[in-house]
Amino acid sequence: MIVTRLDQAQLMDRIDELAGLLVDTVDSGASIGFLAPLDRAEAVAWWKERAAAVAAGHVAVWAARDGHRVLGTVSLAFPDKPNSRHRAELVKLMVHRDARGRGLGRRLLALAEEEAAAARITLLHLDTETDSPAERLYGSAGWTRAGIIPDYAADPGGELRPTTLYYKQLGVAAPTR
Repeated sequence: MIVTRLDQAQLMDRIDELAGLLVDTVDSGASIGFLAPLDRAEAVAWWKERAAAVAAGHVAVWAARDGHRVLGTVSLAFPDKPNSRHRAELVKLMVHRDARGRGLGRRLLALAEEEAAAARITLLHLDTETDSPAERLYGSAGWTRAGIIPDYAADPGGELRPTTLYYKQLGVAAPTR
């Protein structure tokens, strides 16, 4: 498995694969901002918007490939305000359903944390559907649960679900529970 950071051109070159991953992730039940079934054209359009954000330096995207197709991605979104340049949001950690259960999500999460620290980011944050498999991943990777917001977003089936907020301080020992 090869994981690479994508620039705008590389993202556009792989846009069909990335759209396929997004459709698979949503259609397999992951709550990542879309309703199922996700139209492939909508997934392509979403990735095209990300390409512009990558070019502008607002988003960094890493893709994991098995040589044939994209099986996972993770992104960091960087704030544009001067008082928040020390932090980033972890967004769209996706793993194709065929590749789940093999540690790829954990590997992508660790890579995003390492790359953030190398970029002098000291605080990461994210939100994820409460009681989802992703929530278990973040908790086991040392992220701190900050709280739950009820009825935050609709899951792929359209049902309102709570979200759990997490953060991780980089280069700082995690608090004990």
